[in-house]
Amino acid sequence: MYYVYALQSMSRNYIYVGLTNNIERRLKEHNSGHNVRTRAYRPFKIIRTEEHPDRPSARTREKYLKSGVGKEFLKQL
Repeated sequence: MYYVYALQSMSRNYIYVGLTNNIERRLKEHNSGHNVRTRAYRPFKIIRTEEHPDRPSARTREKYLKSGVGKEFLKQL
């Protein structure tokens, strides 16, 4: 099982979208600064998670949420 997730920075106006097979581990990595791209925006909270049966379908959804239309959808949550 794969998960597409959206994180919102609690300190700045920033939303990060990613995919993983372990949400708890991935959130800890983002909040502890292991991810260079998100280090400056921590701490994060999860604003959306979606389950997908395989990596290709999760990747397709991740790409959509990273698009302009997808980001607008996430901002309205």
